[in-house]
Amino acid sequence: TTKKFKDGTRFEDVLALYKFDENLRELFLKYLLKVERHLRSLISYYFCEKYGENQSFYLDERNFSIYPKYKSDVQRLIGELDKLANKNSDYAYLNHHRNLYQNVPLWVLFHGTTFGTLSKFYMLMTQDLQFKVSKEFYGLSEKQLGQSLKVLTKFRNVCAHNERLFSYKTRNDIPNLQAHKFLKLPKKGHNYAVGTHDLFAVVIILKYMLSAADFCKLKNRIVRVIDTYLDQTHALSKKDIMYAMGFPENWLML
Repeated sequence: TTKKFKDGTRFEDVLALYKFDENLRELFLKYLLKVERHLRSLISYYFCEKYGENQSFYLDERNFSIYPKYKSDVQRLIGELDKLANKNSDYAYLNHHRNLYQNVPLWVLFHGTTFGTLSKFYMLMTQDLQFKVSKEFYGLSEKQLGQSLKVLTKFRNVCAHNERLFSYKTRNDIPNLQAHKFLKLPKKGHNYAVGTHDLFAVVIILKYMLSAADFCKLKNRIVRVIDTYLDQTHALSKKDIMYAMGFPENWLML
């Protein structure tokens, strides 16, 4: 946006950075989608376990948070779900259930919702259901999971819409977690200076939400993507790239 470049920058350097970011987006989207699928499954399972599979249950305000401050949010969410269940015709599987059974169960409906709607649904569920979902991710409380999903939603959209990822930062922060303390990350006031609203924040949350095997694969792929970029250009140093992404030097210890 400043139209200013480092002295000596070549077109090839710009292209290498673009390809680097493209590879990062593809990588992170792959694992964010894994988290999204798992979350859809957990939320629909526990909600239907408590209330049943009829669509009338997720279209009933009484089955969501009773706090007055969330009343308008609940009504907006139900409006979105009602439109998808009863009016939307873009998805064949929704039409099939609507026409054949006059009912679109939550686990079917969720295939047509965005990560953002999924995050809102979690935030507006009753606390007992939030607890059941969050306990599937060891080390995250129900409140911490909700706060983290807001950040993941933003990064997921960046990946899906081909926006610049490596230096992207959100206005929302993930909560202070044990992982921050374990890595002894620098602090800025009461919060951590890195790993809260940058790309490394996503890595931290994925540590809690992916299987150990998947997280190990993610780390290895990140290393390869960075190394490939550094082999193609010297316009930015490894330190520059890591700083832009919020990655500390000891990040591989995670």
